[in-house]
Amino acid sequence: MNPTCVIVANSSRARFFKLEDHDTPEDDTGPRLIELSALVNSETNHNSSGSWSEVKSGRNRATTSGNAHGYDDHRQKHLDEYEKRFAQSIVDETQRINKNNKGKVILVSQNRMLGHLRTAINGSIKGIRTSELNKDLIRLNPNELQNRLCDEHLLPKRRSITH
Repeated sequence: MNPTCVIVANSSRARFFKLEDHDTPEDDTGPRLIELSALVNSETNHNSSGSWSEVKSGRNRATTSGNAHGYDDHRQKHLDEYEKRFAQSIVDETQRINKNNKGKVILVSQNRMLGHLRTAINGSIKGIRTSELNKDLIRLNPNELQNRLCDEHLLPKRRSITH
């Protein structure tokens, strides 16, 4: 069986799983998802707690003699850059886990982070097969995650134990 790596991520956290088949006949419940590692994006956690000292929204007030001027402190550009760097860290960890770049990688994330991951993988890992699911499943335990991915036809179902 070719290895299958599952990456579940959002802008602040990523979890890495591997689909493993049991070798022992007494525990023949089929492949199961095993959590290997996790990453935390320290940049988004740090910046969401107050890198910008003041909340700015809207426009400057117009004086009696002039027009109102809009302003942009480019926060979204900064947050976007933090997410891109985190996506590259996720790809680096994926390469560490899947040293031969064989098998399949399933990316599970919401649309924005999924785009960053897709770009980072295409720029770093050649010839790997990927599947994508646009959902936020970061909080599911491995069994719940496997069941959801089975429902989406991305992973095989676990076999039931027969005695």
